[in-house]
Amino acid sequence: MITAAKLDDFTRAYIEAALWSSNDESTPQGGEPLDANYGIDDIDPETLAAMIDDCRRFQEENTADLARYTHPQWTAAELGGHDYWLTRNGHGCGFWDRTDCLPEEARDRLTAASERQGEYYLYLGDDGIIYGSKC
Repeated sequence: MITAAKLDDFTRAYIEAALWSSNDESTPQGGEPLDANYGIDDIDPETLAAMIDDCRRFQEENTADLARYTHPQWTAAELGGHDYWLTRNGHGCGFWDRTDCLPEEARDRLTAASERQGEYYLYLGDDGIIYGSKC
């Protein structure tokens, strides 16, 4: 079984951002953020494997630009994973918004690389398991 402790910082931050920014749809207003009641252990194994593979590929293809983060509080890997999830899914912030800690040319390349991956969403199944869907 894969646990959060077995993941690299990038992938862990990616999954944390995914759970934090996805809702359980338990009410007409969208319900609660998944991270309020669920964690990595609640993610379907195939979904988790796909998320891990996406993160691995993205890091391999964008190593140089990801290494250009400079932030006093978070590591490049933590910011990178967080921003990869937000950017690929069109949230209101992400790589393009890191004017304080990432050079413009790196922001542009990372944003474009994220968008090429396509959107990926999490949803809660009727069985209480979290699944993913690529759009």
